[in-house]
Formats: sequence, C-alpha cells, structure tokens
Amino acid sequence: MTLDKLTSCLAPRLLSVLRIMAALMFLSHGSAKLFGFPHVAMFDNLQILSLFGIAGILELVGGVLLALGLFTRPVAFILSGQMAVAYFMVHAPQNFYPILNGGELAALYSFVFLYLAAAGGGSWSLDRLLARPDTQA
Repeated sequence: MTLDKLTSCLAPRLLSVLRIMAALMFLSHGSAKLFGFPHVAMFDNLQILSLFGIAGILELVGGVLLALGLFTRPVAFILSGQMAVAYFMVHAPQNFYPILNGGELAALYSFVFLYLAAAGGGSWSLDRLLARPDTQA
C-alpha cells in the first residue's frame, strides 16, 4: 500500500478521532460549570443565566453532539464562534500574546471547531450514518 492510499484511508477516521477527543475535552468544561465535575473552585455558585452559565450549556450540549458526530457542521461553527468570543472577551484584553494571556486553549478550540465546521464529522459520525446513501462520499 502506498503512502497516498494509506493517508486517504486514514484521514476520515483520524478526523473522527480529532472530533471525538476535542469534544470530550470540551464538554468537561461544561460539566465542570454546570455539575461541578470535575470540581473547579472558580465555578462554585455559578449562575446558570450568567455568561459562564450559558457558555457551560453550549460546552456541554455542543460537546455531546460533537462527540456523537450529530449536526457536526452547525454545532462546530457555533462553538468556534463561542471560543472566538471567549478569547477576545476574556484573554485578549490581558495581553496581545496568547501564551501570556492564557488564551491558547480558547484559540485552539476555535480553530479546531472551525475546521470541523468545514470538514464535517469524519467516517465515524452519526451524521454520516444518518445521511442518505446517495449523499455519502
């Protein structure tokens, strides 16, 4: 098997692995905010209708949907926007450089989700499973 054939075979599967792992890590932010697990002291007494509470809902629901690969493109687009807003509201005012303002993770999530919005969920996604047979590539 040539390298080109191997990479073309693996690419859709690795896209799914990226989607699943990013989603599982992302939804832990939502579960920490909404359920206190894992416990993050900063989120104690979090109000559900606060900015952080709404972000927690998006992180939890969006993380679950992305992990399943359901509505991948629109969910990833929304979450990409959420992370861009988080970066510019919370991190960017502190310092120009992401390594100094603590915003590397928000920026990285934003670009990973933007990529998923463009690329889709990969071969291991409910989107692919539920797609009409004539639209599957």
